[in-house]
Amino acid sequence: FGSSLFGRFSAPRSLLRLKAMAQADGEVEEVEEFVKPPLAAMLNTFDFESVARETMEPQAWGYYSSGGDDEITLRDNHMAFQRITMRPRILVNVSEIDMNTSFLGATSSLPLYFTATALAKLAHPDGEVGIVRAAHKAGVPYMLPTLSSYTLDEMLAARLPGQQLFAQLYVNPERSRSEEYVKKLEDAGVKALFVTVDAPQLGRREKDMRNKFTQQGSDVQGDDEDAGEVDRSQGATRAISSYIDPGLCWDDVPWLKSITKMKVLLKGVQCAEDAVMAYKAGLAGCVLSNHGGRQLDTCRSGIEVLPEVMEALREAGATREAFAVFVDGGIRRGADIFKAVALGAAGVGVGRPVLYSLASYGDKGIVRMVHMLQDELMMVMRLSGTPDVASITEKHVITKNLSDHIVPLPADNLVNGTYMPLMPAARL
Repeated sequence: FGSSLFGRFSAPRSLLRLKAMAQADGEVEEVEEFVKPPLAAMLNTFDFESVARETMEPQAWGYYSSGGDDEITLRDNHMAFQRITMRPRILVNVSEIDMNTSFLGATSSLPLYFTATALAKLAHPDGEVGIVRAAHKAGVPYMLPTLSSYTLDEMLAARLPGQQLFAQLYVNPERSRSEEYVKKLEDAGVKALFVTVDAPQLGRREKDMRNKFTQQGSDVQGDDEDAGEVDRSQGATRAISSYIDPGLCWDDVPWLKSITKMKVLLKGVQCAEDAVMAYKAGLAGCVLSNHGGRQLDTCRSGIEVLPEVMEALREAGATREAFAVFVDGGIRRGADIFKAVALGAAGVGVGRPVLYSLASYGDKGIVRMVHMLQDELMMVMRLSGTPDVASITEKHVITKNLSDHIVPLPADNLVNGTYMPLMPAARL
């Protein structure tokens, strides 16, 4: 394994720490301890990922970094943005750039929110509570996860006055549990409820499956743990899968709308037909998402699905005000945010960058990560001739090659330098 921080295929130092490496001359040399660079050295989201990879425990890294099966979709989520090219306009007054926006009744310092990710304590002891604090400092909404390390009460208590939150819902087979959870969210003033619909079964994530899960599980599964209904033998994914109802279907949408006054959206839509059905069912919007490339492998990225969804919604009579469309998966640059907004997204969700920056430097890391994205987005908006979010349109991008997966691209060295490839059992 390479010893460089940015070594292309180096294993996490947490796997190597305190182990000895045999040398050709028969001597044994202890592996050098990883020295974490200062927070100021972080210049992009990939820097945080590289640090997190070196510092996180193997179980945590395996859970967060893993994708479904061969991880084709995991990798294409970001590469898809690079198949969209820019079409900037010149001689526009861009002396002032305004990135502020609002969606679902919440304001944001840029068209971005922190999407729900399970078990944040695997990244840092502050877990979701640290993310709540960072979201407030960064001025963006945070989508509280159902399968959280901290209790819902603890996450809500971490809010600062006026802070706006969303929430994600995994529907439980015992519907009364979900109803009780949703009521708690509504009573706390949460703005919108995102129902995850792409996970009737959690995907096979082999990096995670290599590990027996021994860390703290999700709070909402406490009773299930006591009853012996949580399988910890094949990683964190298998441990949390028992909570989710595989029978959730379109027939349940009226029930979902009846149990809350919050805006209800579907998280995990992957084609135009389902987006239109969600609109016609009276829902407030959807997230085009493949669960971070962790579910069905070789499905399309959210950004690739976006143009067909926006066209179908227009034909169905939907307006952006009545039905909000979001994208998550693969957002790593300010340019990615710009491209999603240009194609019709109200905003984008980021997940792994939040976890990796939290794991590396705590909530201060998350805030710096957002500030970097803001700096990048400001530059892209200025160079594209778009002084505010409303001025970003589909005429500022070219999508001719978006759905053509054979278009050659320059190598992405930051991805190649941080992505750890899957390994067969004999090579582990």
